Amino acid sequence: MSDRLAPEPLPRRDVLGLAGLWSAAIAIVGSLIGMSRLPKPSVLPESGRRFRIGRPEDFPEGTEEVLTEEKVLVRRTPQGVAAISLVCTHLGCIVSKDASGFGCPCHGSHFGRNGEVGGGPAPRGLRWLEVTQGVDGRLVVDADREVQPGTWCEV
Repeated sequence: MSDRLAPEPLPRRDVLGLAGLWSAAIAIVGSLIGMSRLPKPSVLPESGRRFRIGRPEDFPEGTEEVLTEEKVLVRRTPQGVAAISLVCTHLGCIVSKDASGFGCPCHGSHFGRNGEVGGGPAPRGLRWLEVTQGVDGRLVVDADREVQPGTWCEV
């Protein structure tokens, strides 16, 4: 009896052709899935960054306090209270306070006592952030709102 009912074996050329077609189909589907994700941001923006830093009495006149968690320096003078961001305007490193102002440990930018650029690759000075006094009397820093350098919240 002959093997009339047995399927014919696929030639090697056809197997390689089918493998190529399946590989191309998988690559196209993978690309389409990747492109469908492009309109959606992979990192969602943070909601407003407002945080309370304490009461005005917590900051005696003539003092400066670094709030490491919020990455700001709070300064109290006779004019009022101000907050200076400690995020370098070059690439976002955290600057450290030194004797003459602030220094960026990553790329060597240097900022003066009030955050003005003193040298290095930073394109602009440190940001001064808006400070307000809430209805409960506590000071609130809005990290999303920049104010002109030298702007003080009178308390």
